[in-house]
Amino acid sequence: MSKSVAVITGASQGIGQATAIRLARDFSALVLVARNRAKLEETAKAIQSAGAEVLVIDADLARPDAAQAVVDQALATFGRIDGLLNIAGAAPQIDLFEMSGEQWDAGLALKLHGARRLTVAAWPALKAAGGSVVLMSGNSALFPKAPYAAVATINAAIVALAKAFSDRGIADGVQVNSVLPGPVMTGRRRSYLEHWAPLHKMSVEEATANFPKEAGIARYGEPEEIAELMAFLVSPAAHWMTGSTLRMDGGEVKSV
Repeated sequence: MSKSVAVITGASQGIGQATAIRLARDFSALVLVARNRAKLEETAKAIQSAGAEVLVIDADLARPDAAQAVVDQALATFGRIDGLLNIAGAAPQIDLFEMSGEQWDAGLALKLHGARRLTVAAWPALKAAGGSVVLMSGNSALFPKAPYAAVATINAAIVALAKAFSDRGIADGVQVNSVLPGPVMTGRRRSYLEHWAPLHKMSVEEATANFPKEAGIARYGEPEEIAELMAFLVSPAAHWMTGSTLRMDGGEVKSV
């Protein structure tokens, strides 16, 4: 395996953690970024056992100064960045008419602006390496229905941001795509079901069992399945794919 470096945000849990562990097979070094250092260290152990080098950075990418600090540490340690996978962040699932300005700001700060700032900061290194970027959105970007149209708005903005980056990337030799996962069983999904259950007069167990039927899918996705897609997007096999939005949702979205 040639020397190659990937930066993964949200690497402490869920899809981010699964992606980081999967990429240990393809990259010689990984930079893991999230707010929870203890959980990042758990991810790092799994990566080291696979033979890859690891740099752990506990940072809050919602802070405007964090992105450049992450890039500076990555380059000081490994000297290059070949892949950037922006997975950190989740928008609050609150009714569009009830969401406060502070909640809008919080929803945008990490998931949108954190990814934007980190991509901009890493861009010169990605350009030098002919690298790849992935931004994580969500299926709600395709159907902004009440009561959770706010999260759909933020996810749609990420898709648009990825498209804008990809246009610049054509000239600069940087590949950029976005991924829209459907209902994947993560800790965040479990928290969502705890909120969803009482609204539908169900126990959490009943809601967990019934949600796939409501969504029109056979089962929940697994983080490792999304991780395989992420790994493909930053692999040589996908290098001509840019400006694309890839949906992996078990068939939840029925429209063409």
